[in-house]
This record gives sequence, C-alpha cells and structure tokens, in this order.
Amino acid sequence: VQLQASGGGLVQPGGSLRLACTTSRNIFSRRHMGWYRQAPGKERELVARINMNDDTVYDESVKGRFTISRDDYKNTLYLQMNTLKPEDTAVYYCNRWPPRGEYWGQGTQVTVSS
Repeated sequence: VQLQASGGGLVQPGGSLRLACTTSRNIFSRRHMGWYRQAPGKERELVARINMNDDTVYDESVKGRFTISRDDYKNTLYLQMNTLKPEDTAVYYCNRWPPRGEYWGQGTQVTVSS
C-alpha cells in the first residue's frame, strides 16, 4: 500500500501550492502523519508532522510559511505552502510519522523557479 501525494507543480518564488494525500482509514486514522521532501542530491527530510490532536511540528526552514492539516473524515493530509522559495524545490511525499517503508509513494514534484 502506498500513499500518493498530489498538487505539486511549477510556481514562481513567493507563490503558493496546496498538496494533498488521501489514503485508507486504517493507515490514516488516529496516526501521526507527516510530509517529507527530497531535493536532488539530498536525503529525504521531514517537513512537518501532525498528530491525532492536530498538534503540529515544523522544520525550521518552513515555519511560518507552511501549514499541515488533516481531515479525518476524508482520510486526507494537506500541506499548504505559501511564500515558496527556490530551495523548497523537491519531491514531496506523505507518510506516517515515523515513516513506514512500504507506504512511500512516488511523491509530487514541486518546482519553485522564475
């Protein structure tokens, strides 16, 4: 079973995108979930995570610009990304936190460029 992220694309610096990740209830419900990203030549890193009580944790590089949220009725995880920077360019993935290997999907490409 894989989690498929969507919503990526090409955006200019300062722009916004909203990513979504919908999965099954048994994977999502009452679980800590996270957004991760991997830039070319770099290791995959945690961007933000959220628990079942909507408590959130963000990487310092995205604090104040990104917002993670969840809809437990739709089993969907979201990442609202504002004021995007070129260094946000990466493939973005969703997974549980901590991540499980079998849940990695193909991710969605986010490219920030003028």
